[in-house]
Amino acid sequence: MDRLTIRKTFSAALLTTTVLGMSAAGAQDYIAPRTYDGQPDFSGVWTNDTITPMERPANLQGREFLTEDEIATMERNIAERREFADDNIVVEVGGNVGGYNQIWLDSGDTVLSTGQTSLIVDPPNGRAPLRESAAAVRDYYFAHVEDHYIYHTVWDRCLTRGVPGSMLPAGYNNAYRFIQTPDTFTIVYEMIHDVRTIHLNKDGHVDDKVKLYMGDSVARWEGDTLVVETTNFNDRGMIASSSAGARLKGVPVTEDLHVVERFTRVSEETIIWSATITDPEIYTQPFTISMPLTNEPDYVMYEYACHEGNYAIPNILSAGRAEEQQASN
Repeated sequence: MDRLTIRKTFSAALLTTTVLGMSAAGAQDYIAPRTYDGQPDFSGVWTNDTITPMERPANLQGREFLTEDEIATMERNIAERREFADDNIVVEVGGNVGGYNQIWLDSGDTVLSTGQTSLIVDPPNGRAPLRESAAAVRDYYFAHVEDHYIYHTVWDRCLTRGVPGSMLPAGYNNAYRFIQTPDTFTIVYEMIHDVRTIHLNKDGHVDDKVKLYMGDSVARWEGDTLVVETTNFNDRGMIASSSAGARLKGVPVTEDLHVVERFTRVSEETIIWSATITDPEIYTQPFTISMPLTNEPDYVMYEYACHEGNYAIPNILSAGRAEEQQASN
């Protein structure tokens, strides 16, 4: 069996079973290692840096998976574009000073090992079912970033990337440390150095009056799959990270956001993670993201001191006040 056939067979089984909520591990006849109390062992450092987009590109509509040739071309093109960009940086007085170069970024240089064409696997078109009204709010926020800090994304403000945004690949800091006890599953995120403690065997969520950026998460085991249900969100967060692209970046959430994540270890090196997102005021129907996480035992996670070097927000707001002053003169 050639590598592409293996990838398609493996991916189809994993993505389908993840979406349907069944055990992908059972489909692969893989038995995950156990913790001392008998739980499937997810502990360790896992990564998901990738060039696979959040939404399926228009030229790949109707395609769940890439061919071997397409994968090679995509990876070669991204490498060439990055090299060209770093070699042709032009900064003019009074112009745009640009952003991070490739020395700073660590967004991966390969597609996902599954070969899938997008992180979104349901609906079948690989696109988030975004309401026009939600897109209008996003556009308003971006048009008014000089007016008030509330119009900036929560990650620009170094607060959090929320749930499930903290699990989505970004330009850098794409590592996650999983720590297990009999009663908790803790995720230490490299990005913004967030720590999320998820309780198992907990009776229900906190009081509905409590609203949090990362919500309140309760977990349970369904066979070898850890299912995490999160509610109690506030309406000040956002789902999509920079990897999501222009259409989803900055899209708000409401207090009705409901997220169900699934973690299934399918090999020594791979956990399949998925998240089904429901937010009726923002999306016309639920949608599901799914991707592999890769075990990286030698990866070193350092504290990401986001706020200490974050001059972007005060500088943008100061520029807005300067423009107002100039206009009034």
